[in-house]
Amino acid sequence: MSLITDSENLLKNAATASGDALTATRTQFGRKLRRARATLRDVSQPVLDRTRQTATAADDYVRGNAWTVIGVAVAVAALIGFLSARR
Repeated sequence: MSLITDSENLLKNAATASGDALTATRTQFGRKLRRARATLRDVSQPVLDRTRQTATAADDYVRGNAWTVIGVAVAVAALIGFLSARR
């Protein structure tokens, strides 16, 4: 939320600020933007790692139980077809 407020302040200051004040505001905003990017990267990394692990586990399961997965997919498709035909 602070990043949004700082962006608004930068826009307001850009309209009325002199060169030095605008440069200082831009520098401060740039610092906060880099910090926000780093935080987002740090927060999203565990989610990406878990997603990769889940995808690997799912891939291993499908490769080991291909016919079971095909049977379930066919059953789900038939159920969806049956339900949509009733409408």
